[in-house]
Amino acid sequence: MTYLLKQLGREWRFMLRQRYVLILLLCSFLVSGFAVFTGLAEVAQQQQTIERLKLADAKDRLEAQAKYNDPGSLAYYSFHLTYSEPSNLAFAALGERDVYPWKHRVRMLALEGQIYESDSQNAELAQAGKIDFVFVISALAPLFIILLFHDLIASERSSGRHDLLVSTAKSKYALWGSRGIVRFVAVVLCLMVPFYLGAMISSTGFLTTLLVSIWCIAYLAFWTVLSLWLGKKLASAPRIASILIACWVLLAFVLPILSDLLINHSVHSAKGGDILLTQRETVNDAWDLPVSTTMDAFAATHPQYADYSYQGEGFDWGWYYAFQQVGDQASTDMSNDYRAAAAKKYTLAGYATLLSPPLLLQRKINRLANTDALAAFEYEQDIRDFHKALRMAYYPWLFGQKKFDKTQLTSLPQFEDSTHNYKKVQNEQ
Repeated sequence: MTYLLKQLGREWRFMLRQRYVLILLLCSFLVSGFAVFTGLAEVAQQQQTIERLKLADAKDRLEAQAKYNDPGSLAYYSFHLTYSEPSNLAFAALGERDVYPWKHRVRMLALEGQIYESDSQNAELAQAGKIDFVFVISALAPLFIILLFHDLIASERSSGRHDLLVSTAKSKYALWGSRGIVRFVAVVLCLMVPFYLGAMISSTGFLTTLLVSIWCIAYLAFWTVLSLWLGKKLASAPRIASILIACWVLLAFVLPILSDLLINHSVHSAKGGDILLTQRETVNDAWDLPVSTTMDAFAATHPQYADYSYQGEGFDWGWYYAFQQVGDQASTDMSNDYRAAAAKKYTLAGYATLLSPPLLLQRKINRLANTDALAAFEYEQDIRDFHKALRMAYYPWLFGQKKFDKTQLTSLPQFEDSTHNYKKVQNEQ
């Protein structure tokens, strides 16, 4: 034990005298720190945006309620903010939050158009993505590992010290093992310390932090073992580096891109624009169709309002919201196919990660941070559930089954915080 500690201490001092190693460690620390800093800033900005929109949304709705007295106008002019609040771990893995919308303002009109006419960012910027912590670990950290470990043994061979070191050491495993451990611990600390600081600032749970640590360290150990194994088998440092970099490019970039292309080529569905167009064409056509055509289609899915009669020949709010719903019904099959295809792509992407450790690490941490495509699908379903609850609250007033009283607006469903749940606050009669 004493020999091992002395060996580790000697290797630590030896490493600190190697300038290129210190530069690599410093670079890894700075890159990791930059990713954590920008991740914290992005999450803080999203949280501030949500809080600002919540205040503006409540003010806007109160103004509409003060201006209009009938349920049809109130439903038309009242917007309701929905949002997907970032988790405590989102700073480390922004995932798909720069691709899928995380905020929507919805109202009682046809929902499909409101969902697929999304509040998304610039497509080119979204494609570029963001440099977050999980990207640094999965895509950039292997490069630091390769540069640190590819010549661990080869450099001693090329300098002629290899045989002397092995012959004077008690064990070659203790020699190379202690040197490898020292470098591995150093690079892990440089990469993970910024994450731990970010986890403290964002109040990330201990178990979550521990789980991320286990995955990241295991991933870094994989590249370290691969580098040492090749270094033991081959004599030339440039050859070792070339093979390792080829493996890095293949696993971190080529395989993910190819798998994405194959998945998109094999899974087909209607596009969001097609769904939006179908819904809008159905809604626009309803203005020229007989009222009975719209009301029959609406009653087929809402039989409790089958007895509703159109009031006069002028404009009628019940008929208006009925054909809004019929517009959604016309695009239901396309929307279901679109979501089923998205879910299938996510599942197939999970199989593809088995061939790409970098992709697997990203998928695991994005899921834990609730920032992956699955989280986006769940948020979309929450919007649909909330919109349905909103319609069910307004329909009795719009179709004459319940007398409208503005004091009853307090019973409307409300979309809530990061759990994405809504609640119905009952007004005591």
